[in-house]
Parts: sequence; structure tokens; C-alpha cells
Amino acid sequence: MRLADRLERLGTETAFAVSLAAADWAAQGNRVYPFHLGDMNLPTPGNIVDAMNRAIADGRTGYCPAAGIPELREALAHNIGGDRGLELTGENIVVQPGGKPVITKFIQTVMNPGDGVLYPNPGYPIYESQIDYFGGRAMPYRYRETPTGFGIDLEQLRMLAPQARLLIYNNLQNPLGCESSPEEMAEIARLAVEHDLIVLSDEAYFEMRYSGTSTSIASLPGMAERTVILYTYSKKFAMTGWRLGCAAAPSHVARQMAKLNTNDESCTTHFVQAAGVEALEDPSGAAVLLAELQRRRDAAATALSAVPGLTCAIPEATFYLFPNVTAAVARLGFDSVTDFATAALHHTGVSFCTRHHFGTAQPDETQHYIRFAYSGIDVDDISEGIGRLASWIGAA
Repeated sequence: MRLADRLERLGTETAFAVSLAAADWAAQGNRVYPFHLGDMNLPTPGNIVDAMNRAIADGRTGYCPAAGIPELREALAHNIGGDRGLELTGENIVVQPGGKPVITKFIQTVMNPGDGVLYPNPGYPIYESQIDYFGGRAMPYRYRETPTGFGIDLEQLRMLAPQARLLIYNNLQNPLGCESSPEEMAEIARLAVEHDLIVLSDEAYFEMRYSGTSTSIASLPGMAERTVILYTYSKKFAMTGWRLGCAAAPSHVARQMAKLNTNDESCTTHFVQAAGVEALEDPSGAAVLLAELQRRRDAAATALSAVPGLTCAIPEATFYLFPNVTAAVARLGFDSVTDFATAALHHTGVSFCTRHHFGTAQPDETQHYIRFAYSGIDVDDISEGIGRLASWIGAA
């Protein structure tokens, strides 16, 4: 059977490949410390689970509107708009089975084949995959390491912007964990307005911060009318497997994304949407989750500070750390960070992604980085696993 040629352009979420290697190593009887996948081993708050069960018992198990049930769309408009200083109504909201479909449907709605699409690199690999799959012109923009974390290479972005039509922007970033300064965000917004770019603002981690206040680029002058916001329940409410999120978009864009819903999945699961309403009405469980994630971040930061040949900024948001391991790789005599990661798994049981799991590396990159996700591993295991990594590298 001949398959469609476009499948050759379709990528994947490469962290899952690391999961397979870790699972295989564990199946052989070895201990694994799972820092590789940004899933959560924390339970969804009980009031949300109870709301879902009530909805099922009430028979809310059939089809519902493609754009989402009205009460959820209105609740999301109030929540997203209120937190970001935006005037939104239910007409701006298109409910999705998770945050990831917003990426695909944004690209299908506003991108024509051949359009240039700016996207962060390192960044969530589905950006690059979907741009290529639908025939766009992938235009990665880089980050630079700074004394306090990472910042977007604005000089490169200024050079690329005139050639683009779309911009994907992920503040509170996966995998780097970094966020834009007010000045950096203002410059990105200025470029978007100057070059009439349509923007996807991936705000999956907007609420996942331990201090300070998040700002949406959509709230800056000239941006609301050109920006689609990606919102997801996965992180804030530990609902990764529930598959619930939405796009908050200008109404004419939202209508077209709802049409894609009709064609793709008909609707997001009705009883899951009912649970989503409850989550917004009583979000108290989210604070408990965030407090635990902060404990894990602090444990990981403390443990990583003792690892030879590793430096790491400690971000105030997300649940990722992105250490520079260039010196550690050299100390152990490896030629690549991929070999370093494989050896780390086999010698210490510590499993993590590398920079190469987050978009095609740019030609001038010389430093080696890895990503630690601490959302799916308990505090004691964080300290023990990274301690084993430190001992292994220290013995070299």
C-alpha cells in the first residue's frame, strides 16, 4: 500500500522515544529516575473528578457543540480574559481535546503552503512538525544563554521577521523554562505589528509559576487582533490524559477553528468539558499542585548544583530545568550529548531528554544541553537520582 508523501514531513514528540528507552532499561530490572517526560504523577484535584463522574451519571456522554459547551466557553473567556486583561466572550473560545490541537488548527487556519513561520528552537517539537507537514516554510529562531537563563536572539528575529507571515511564541518556555523580560516581549510585539505577523502565543505554562505574575503578549498594543492563545488544563490541573484545552482567538478565526473541530473529532468529550467548568469555578486544588512542583524544583536545583561540569539557571516558572552540560560531556570523553544521555541512563538510571529532542539544532550551536522535567518524579527520587549522576560524573 502506498502512503501519502506528506507523511515524510511529519515529525513526532521525540520525548516519547526517550520514554521507550527508559522503559526498556527498567524492564531489564534496572532502576530508572524519570526526568524525561513532562507528564505528571500528581492526581487531578478531587472536585474535578467528582464533577466528571456526576456529568457521566447525568448522561452527558453524547455529542455536544463543536466549539464547546456554552458554559465552558463563557467560563474560559472570563478566566483567560481576566488573567490577561483582555475582553473575551464565548465567541472567542474554541474548546479542544488538549492544548496540542491548537497548534495544528492554528496552522491549518492561517497558513498557506510556502508561508514563512517563525518558531522557537529549542522549542516544542510539534511546532516544527506541523509547519513542515502542512507545507509551510520553517523559520527557527534561537535563544542565547544569559547569566540568568535564556533570552531570544532578537537580532536574528529582526532579520527573519520580514520574510515571515506567522510567529509562534512560547513564553514560559518548554524546554528552557525561561520567560521574556518586559523589554523582550515588547520588541517581539513590535515586530509582529510592523510586519503584520499572525501570532500563536503558546501559554500552556501561564499559571505554572512560583513567583511573579505572567503577562500575555496578546495584552500588548496591537496584539489582541492578531493573536491566538493556546490554553490547556494539562499542567495547571494535572489533567494531561483528560485532553482538554482551548484556543482563545479573534472571533472570525475561532469560527474557522470550530469548523476544523467538526471535521476532525466532532467535539471534545462532553463530560470532560463539564469537569472543566468545575475546575475554573473551584481552582483550589491547583495551588496544592503548584506547591508540590516548587518543592521538586528546589530539590532538583539543589542536587544539580553539586553535579560536576554542569551549570543551570533556576527559572521561576514551568517544571523544566535546562542545564548546560558541555563540560560534563567533555569530562567523560563523549563526542555527543546523545551518547552522554545513553551512558547516563545505563550507569545511573537517570533518564532525560537532550537539546536534540526539541527541534533541529542550528548549524552554529556548540554547547550541549539536557532537559530535566521534575513533574513526574518525587522529591526523594529527584535527590537520589541526581546524586547518582553527580557521583558518576565526579568519578571520571
